[in-house]
Amino acid sequence: MIGIFDSGFGGLTIFKSIEKKLPNYDYIYLGDNARAPYGNHSQSVIYQYTKEAVDYLFAQGCSLIILACNTASAEALRKIQQEHLPQKHKNKNVLGVIRPLAEAASELTKNNIVAVMGTRSTVESGAYTRELKEQSLPRGKTGKKIKVVQEACPLLVPLIEESMEKTPAAKMILKKYIRPLKSSHPDTVILGCTHYGWMQRDIQKYFGQKTKVLYSGEITATKLAEYLAKHPEYSHTQAKGKRLFLTTDNSDRFDAAAKKFLGRTIKSKKIDLT
Repeated sequence: MIGIFDSGFGGLTIFKSIEKKLPNYDYIYLGDNARAPYGNHSQSVIYQYTKEAVDYLFAQGCSLIILACNTASAEALRKIQQEHLPQKHKNKNVLGVIRPLAEAASELTKNNIVAVMGTRSTVESGAYTRELKEQSLPRGKTGKKIKVVQEACPLLVPLIEESMEKTPAAKMILKKYIRPLKSSHPDTVILGCTHYGWMQRDIQKYFGQKTKVLYSGEITATKLAEYLAKHPEYSHTQAKGKRLFLTTDNSDRFDAAAKKFLGRTIKSKKIDLT
């Protein structure tokens, strides 16, 4: 069974892409909505919350977990992989969304200028800058010296969750965030938050058609398929296509959001991670 974790609703878009690409697997989706957004918390708190979610999903029978949350991937993934898994969950793994996007951006950029739009926590963590710099090293795939320009976009998530992404106010705010990035003339843009896919069309319009705007859903699904093909030890996660949706907050609200993010009706279950 594969676990997919996010601090809230946005990771449902990642799940949608993964499910479409790999339908013959069992999945548990967990949204820690009660403590969202993670971007407003310290690194130590984000690590603790993410660790609790990882432990819970492994206890439910998952052998592989995807952190479908840029903030958790930026602030907690490396420590979980290097410290927590060897101590408590040997022969299991946790993957994030930052490396797949950074790899894709490094391969696609032609002028070696990559822009990152993300939550304040993701931007301040420097996670994308580190990953893209790693791609510039001799052992990297591209060997390019990539310049990274970033912009924190804290107002976009609440606007999207309130279904206000098409309003004039939302578009005005989006333009304000994009303006300083566009002045650096990036040819590739990373949407460093799972929610931003809902505004991808407008983001693409403001940057122009010559700029590639990368969204994490399809890229993460493709990279996961490649990972599973290289790691047959996870083949047992293929079963009857079981789907289980969990939330730490109001399940009715989660189900309503899931209908928007997934385009179908689901029935979630409320759980307590603490």
